[in-house]
Amino acid sequence: MTDDKDVLRDVWFGRIPTCFTLYQDEITEREAEPYYSFPEKDLLHCPSKDAVEAHFMSCVKEADALKHKSQVINEMQKKDHKQLWMGLQNDRFDQFWAINRKLMEYPAEENGFRYIPFRIYQTTTERPFIQKLFRPVAADGQLHTLGDLLREVCPSALAPEDGEKKNQVMIHGIEPMLETPLQWLSEHLSYPDNFLHISIIPQPTD
Repeated sequence: MTDDKDVLRDVWFGRIPTCFTLYQDEITEREAEPYYSFPEKDLLHCPSKDAVEAHFMSCVKEADALKHKSQVINEMQKKDHKQLWMGLQNDRFDQFWAINRKLMEYPAEENGFRYIPFRIYQTTTERPFIQKLFRPVAADGQLHTLGDLLREVCPSALAPEDGEKKNQVMIHGIEPMLETPLQWLSEHLSYPDNFLHISIIPQPTD
């Protein structure tokens, strides 16, 4: 004997014709509200897919200028640029990484990139966006950490030694340890555009 679950499944997939009758008081003349409207006041609306691709490639080229003086991206052919974009667009990691891994390499004797491509976002100050030149390795050869970066370019994000923590430093929705080497973060937690996008958000109170 068929149970209710099987009947509901057949209704869901349209195998059983179903007719619903609305009572008169359930019928209204109200116009349907749009399910979603683009936040034009908050975001720039890209006019086409080509514009999105152009912006993405512009960011990748900017990141490589910081990391390798544009040497890697300039040695690539146009088909490599297209493969990078198509791999991202079609959610095909192997296709994307076959090209992107070249942008993550550096000579062993240099211990890291020339500069770290990063952008810091914060909503509680008059300066919501920060981007500066910052090297992953100090003059004495020590690796700079996430904490070193914040202390230099955004000290307000850090809690004082004897004070209460007021902010979270988030990358990809997680809060990395401040002792994490910046070079490692750039290699493993950069976004597809090769930038580290770091969000400073208020510490939850609950």
